[in-house]
Amino acid sequence: MYRYIVSAVCGFLISIGSFAQNIGMEDILKEISQNNRQLKAYQSFIAGKNLGNKTENNLQDPQVSAFYLPFGEHQTDDYYEYQISQRFEFPTVYSSRSKRIHKQKELLEMEYKMMRQEVLLKAKKQLLELQNLQKRKELEEKRVQQAEEVYNQIQRLFNAEQIGILELNKAKLAWLQDQFEEDQIEIRIKNTLMDIQKLNGGNPIQTDQFQFFEDSAVAEMQTLWDEKLSAGTELQMLNARESLAEQQVKLEKNKILPDLTIGYNYQGVNSSNYSGFLGGLSIPLWNNNNKVKAAKFNLEYTLANTAAETAELYTMFQENYRQYQLLRSKYEEYQETFKNLNSEELLFKAYKLEELSFLDYYREVEFYRQGYNKMLEMQKELFQLKAELLKHQL
Repeated sequence: MYRYIVSAVCGFLISIGSFAQNIGMEDILKEISQNNRQLKAYQSFIAGKNLGNKTENNLQDPQVSAFYLPFGEHQTDDYYEYQISQRFEFPTVYSSRSKRIHKQKELLEMEYKMMRQEVLLKAKKQLLELQNLQKRKELEEKRVQQAEEVYNQIQRLFNAEQIGILELNKAKLAWLQDQFEEDQIEIRIKNTLMDIQKLNGGNPIQTDQFQFFEDSAVAEMQTLWDEKLSAGTELQMLNARESLAEQQVKLEKNKILPDLTIGYNYQGVNSSNYSGFLGGLSIPLWNNNNKVKAAKFNLEYTLANTAAETAELYTMFQENYRQYQLLRSKYEEYQETFKNLNSEELLFKAYKLEELSFLDYYREVEFYRQGYNKMLEMQKELFQLKAELLKHQL
């Protein structure tokens, strides 16, 4: 039995390239990325945040002033004065702030991409978990069927008074245990489907042809790290923060320049009037004090933090990659060992031919079952770890 199962697994491993790309993992992950409520909410947050950032570069509101002075002792007509003025920052400030707003937009986009990759990585791990459980369910169904056959055979032997009640009870207990294991797996499948559905915005996932086996190989460590440096959202976000901090320094330097005021003034008294333009500028003595220094210190912190976080990410990447290599090596050893084995089927035949007692059969078959279950669990962990290493491709 194991020989056929492992052969089927190998077939899936070879054919994953075309299968997964057509109707497999990518299609479901694309659907989740479109329906996930957390991602939709963050898109709305980004839209509002970008609009809020743009308002920082708006001109100040124009000022309109009017003076009417009828009181006091005077021989002439009442005094009138009207004034309209517009104050604005030095033109280079708006250009510099516009660039900073663009950097803020890029940073928000990076944050969204990182959130999206986290959601899709979680979904992919859940899908791999579901795949493992479905394979386990198929195996448990066969095991329950075998346990039932063994129990029925022992029941007949017990009825013929060839064995005692003790062996009958053990056979029934083994059957019940296999049934319980099958029921537990069925519950885990339902729970996993609920988790995937929640990630898909509450929409159900079609799992009629649910197969996602893939090649366990990945690129060499340095090649994969170079790929992460150029495409990984965590590292891109660190670079975006650096760029934003640099632009903030440039903006604060430009804000040292004086603000400008232009306007129109009208004065009228004693049937005479005067009108003309006004202009002025502010003297930047107090308002921008130490702001450039603060921006520079923030830039220094951002640069140092980027170096520290990059080193931390590289350390975690190396640990995951080494664990992946170890797990892949052990998985391939298990796979090769089970490749030519048909131990459970042979043991069942030996038992039916009465070459083994029930206790010997159960002890031996349980050993091989545990080994095969371990291989399936190892396969799931291997593919999940590969998904972690290739998160930047999601």
